[in-house]
Amino acid sequence: MLLRVLAGMLLAGTIQLHHWQVPVVTGQEVAVAAVTVPEGVEPQWDIRAKGLPRKALKEAFVRDGALWVKIESSVVNRLDKPFQLQVKAKGFQIEETGIQDHRLARRVRSGGDDNVAAYRIPGLVTSKKGTLIATYDIRRQGAYDLQGDIDVGISRSTDGGLTWGPMIVAMDMGEWGGLPQDQNGVGDPCILVDDITGDILLFAAWTHGKPGKAAWWSAGNGFEPATTPQLMMSRSTDDGCSWSAPVNLTRQIKQEPWLFTFQGPGRGITMADGTLVVPFQHQEPDRTPAAGIMYSKDRGATWQVHEYAKINTTESQVAEIEPGVLMLNMRDNRKTGRAVYVTSNLGQSWEAHPSDGKLIEPVCMASLLHVPGSQNALGQDILLFSNPAHSEERRNMTIRMSLDGGVTWTRSLLIDEGGSWGYSCLTMIDRETVGILYESSQAHMTFQAIKLKDIQ
Repeated sequence: MLLRVLAGMLLAGTIQLHHWQVPVVTGQEVAVAAVTVPEGVEPQWDIRAKGLPRKALKEAFVRDGALWVKIESSVVNRLDKPFQLQVKAKGFQIEETGIQDHRLARRVRSGGDDNVAAYRIPGLVTSKKGTLIATYDIRRQGAYDLQGDIDVGISRSTDGGLTWGPMIVAMDMGEWGGLPQDQNGVGDPCILVDDITGDILLFAAWTHGKPGKAAWWSAGNGFEPATTPQLMMSRSTDDGCSWSAPVNLTRQIKQEPWLFTFQGPGRGITMADGTLVVPFQHQEPDRTPAAGIMYSKDRGATWQVHEYAKINTTESQVAEIEPGVLMLNMRDNRKTGRAVYVTSNLGQSWEAHPSDGKLIEPVCMASLLHVPGSQNALGQDILLFSNPAHSEERRNMTIRMSLDGGVTWTRSLLIDEGGSWGYSCLTMIDRETVGILYESSQAHMTFQAIKLKDIQ
């Protein structure tokens, strides 16, 4: 009898399991591994999730050469703890390769929610009250950029990202000027918490008219909405629950010859001295873009711009790496890696940082976050950076950590090796945990919580 059993096991053979690192979005089926099974057999599977509550694994099955799981949302009480899948198949040996720590995620927004075609361009901050406030484009008719029927949305979480409230439309230009909604799109948001007052500021680009034309290629010079996009700002004084009518900042910061002039999407910062800073970009008259910063010394009442940091750059993020010194990390259209420049005089002059060009990217937006040692569990100043860590494709979303002001990036954590639109934004949830809102391979707006100690 024992010989027959052993012979049966030998005949059954080996199953190969290659784990993928993708966000395991709770409440939906996610393929987490590639499975190779000997031809002509149907194994009996036993799949369990180690490190999750007992009832969390709602479904686990093999289909189309992949291992799929579905996690019950209501059972999950934390997102920051990785889990492992224990896979057995009766009569087979399992050979496992690849990353075997899987991580949970929440779907904040995705196509089809509220009858919206697509959600894009994430921004994320933590309010003075500890609320996570996410912003994004509500692209009602398609995934394309401005011009179109696009508004700016907000989602709030008061429990560290475990659950998210209903979508709030924070900025909508309606049918301004007698033109329809699809000729009054507003998007590419940037969000900022004023650490002095607790107010939350929201910036977005408004385009008026020019139906069917991409704003990037159709924006003109001057100052009027009919010829050039407008830079708008809205304010919340109630922790992101409601938002003021937008104020037009265009004439404060735009020069007449410039074309498309608007915020860098993602998030802005409050400097140690209280100055508000927002990443900024504009097009020169020949449509070559350049990134810099805009800043306010009076709590957002007025704004100023000095010089751009580097030509042919866009979609930047800013961090104060030491008191009075700002780092601007920029998308570089030369495909030579992230452009990184610093200024100690609010952009009156810039110089290249030692890390200029050393962070790889597929030409995409990224996120940058400075966390002083007094505000994190590691007890030392850190810089966090996230982007698709690939030189050609928007895949391999990775969070990196620098312990020397961005000169080197010695620690990293891959959180999504799948392909996506690739934009992301970081914020600290608490002293131990960083949150990321990003365009993932599984949902348009995906949220994950990561312990700083896990970025190794």
